[in-house]
Amino acid sequence: MHETDDETTDPDQVRKHTPGGGVKPAAHPIDPNVPEEFGLVQAWWGNGKGKTTAAMGMGFRAAGHGYRVHMLQLMKGGADSVEAVRGEYNAIESMPGFSYENLGHYGWHGMQDGSKDDSHKDEAQAGYSRAEELLRAAAAADLTGELPLDAPPEDGMHLLILDEILYAADRELIDPADVIALIEKKPEHLELVMTGSHNRPEYLLDHADLVTNVRKEKHPIDEGQRGRKGTEF
Repeated sequence: MHETDDETTDPDQVRKHTPGGGVKPAAHPIDPNVPEEFGLVQAWWGNGKGKTTAAMGMGFRAAGHGYRVHMLQLMKGGADSVEAVRGEYNAIESMPGFSYENLGHYGWHGMQDGSKDDSHKDEAQAGYSRAEELLRAAAAADLTGELPLDAPPEDGMHLLILDEILYAADRELIDPADVIALIEKKPEHLELVMTGSHNRPEYLLDHADLVTNVRKEKHPIDEGQRGRKGTEF
């Protein structure tokens, strides 16, 4: 182990070399701002809990810096244990600069939940068309400048979350090639986040900058635990 000199072991000097220079983080008013390094493509997949949660967490963080964020959910339904009003929607509604829309059919494709699989495909296709519209809106906006926090997503966004789009592609509700086409249409400064699928999205590996496998080690659902209010919805 290498030794340090007295200067670097002094508490005041050590604090100066930490992120933020040792200044304790504090909350500030949220005003429109411009991201300096956005423009990557992220993919979050796996059989573990937390893909959508991670994407929304990034959304809240970005919105907290004054960036414009929008989330489009393609397939977010749920079982009969999930209420129509979700906690995340209430939270997003109260967050400046963060908006959402859900075009998914109630329930999950391939499950015995009373919904029809044909309807899932129709709505997934509608969700894909909406994603194309949002990318065109982002391309038409000046993403190197501030965007009004209360403006509709048609006026552009700095970060776009396409929630469950990888699940829709995995279930062949949309073509994986079309997912790649969305990436190719992405404007340079837009941060694009895609979530979903328990299967590794091989088709995305050469097109995404960040790919995360959210892996399950243990989940109470395996013991019959239903979705819990405040953690799953």
